[in-house]
Amino acid sequence: MKKAEREKLEGAGWRVGSAEDFLALSREEAAFVEMKLALADSVRRRRQGRKLTQTQPAKMVGSSQSRIAKMEMGDPSVSIDLLMKTLLTMGASRTELARVVSRRKSKAHAA
Repeated sequence: MKKAEREKLEGAGWRVGSAEDFLALSREEAAFVEMKLALADSVRRRRQGRKLTQTQPAKMVGSSQSRIAKMEMGDPSVSIDLLMKTLLTMGASRTELARVVSRRKSKAHAA
């Protein structure tokens, strides 16, 4: 959030904070959520980069199109195991996976 927006909201009496603050997440819980979201984003980017439909990687990992959609949306019911398996099946290397999960929040959600 831009500084001016934050100041405007705070000036109007609103309290501005992060999702971690609102949900009272520990540092470890917040890191876990960030890693899952980074993996989810990576699934979507890799699939689109390879010009695959959601059905194609679903068949590759023995899942469904709707499960791939849930992965890409960061649905909490999707396990990290399935996210990593899907990325590996679509050709990601261990090094790439390590890079994805080590990204900071700001980079994981950048355009």
